[in-house]
Amino acid sequence: MLCIKHHSTDAFFNIATDEYIFKHLKEDCFMLWRNDNAIIVGKHQNTQAEINHEYVKERGIKVVRRLSGGGAVFHDLGNLNFSFTRTGDSYEMIDFERYTKPIIEVLKELGVNAKFEGRNDLTIEGKKFSGNAEHVFKNKVLHHGTLLFSSEMKDISGALKINPLKYKDRGVKSVPNRVTNISDHLPKKISLDEFTDKVMNYITSSFPDARMYEFTEEDLAAIQKIRDDKYSTWEWNFGYSPDYNFRQGARTTGGTVEMNMNVANGVIQEVKITGDFFHIRDISPIEQALKNTKHNEEEIRSVLKQFDLEEYFSRITEDDLVAIMF
Repeated sequence: MLCIKHHSTDAFFNIATDEYIFKHLKEDCFMLWRNDNAIIVGKHQNTQAEINHEYVKERGIKVVRRLSGGGAVFHDLGNLNFSFTRTGDSYEMIDFERYTKPIIEVLKELGVNAKFEGRNDLTIEGKKFSGNAEHVFKNKVLHHGTLLFSSEMKDISGALKINPLKYKDRGVKSVPNRVTNISDHLPKKISLDEFTDKVMNYITSSFPDARMYEFTEEDLAAIQKIRDDKYSTWEWNFGYSPDYNFRQGARTTGGTVEMNMNVANGVIQEVKITGDFFHIRDISPIEQALKNTKHNEEEIRSVLKQFDLEEYFSRITEDDLVAIMF
């Protein structure tokens, strides 16, 4: 088994790396890695319904869809991720407890009473510190999980806080959990780097065929291509979302405005703008212009800039309208 300490903190590159070790390396793998501020959404989720758009935009948080199902998670540099790939003869290899057992054993050695609970979580004193997901293709499984070590809890709640009334869709919804950091429960404090070493040392000493592996230049070039062609694209991260209906209103200085949109593959199919605002011109040309536009702030602004909005929405700005659409 190849054991990899991955040094990149670019979320697009790292989720591409997960795909690479799963699809392109024949040997089983274990990898430890971290992302700088990012939201990682499950394969079958509606991305827009999982993120706090303003919070994400203000802080430059990356949003990436992964291969596996499950709910959205927030990553920062205080969170350690682990990935296993394994080839087997049957789907019996899907076993969340099997792949999380090494983490529980390491924590027990450190004096922390961690448990596997529910379908795919690890907890300490009833609070979640690890969520896990799996993706299977033919006879191979990719298992990956988060390990909250010293993450900023306010960022976790802020980035993922979303109004559930905005979106009506069939996407898989994330379920809020009470969360905790591993570092808050350690009898003897250690750094994240030290914890990372302990996890890797446990793996290399527990698996007879385990050996350390460094990505080659060819590996890195292939990962970069997957990153650029797939994981950094709007089409994968947002356009892959299931179809949804969006509805949100707000009170502005010019009156109330409500946006009603039908969205398919991340593209606005229908939009109806209602409210008690005043206008000189009929707003239907704006509604028509927004059709076939991606549910993406930059593209929506590009459409709105074609109009003298004061003639359509008295005392309502472009920023007001955009804010209501997310």
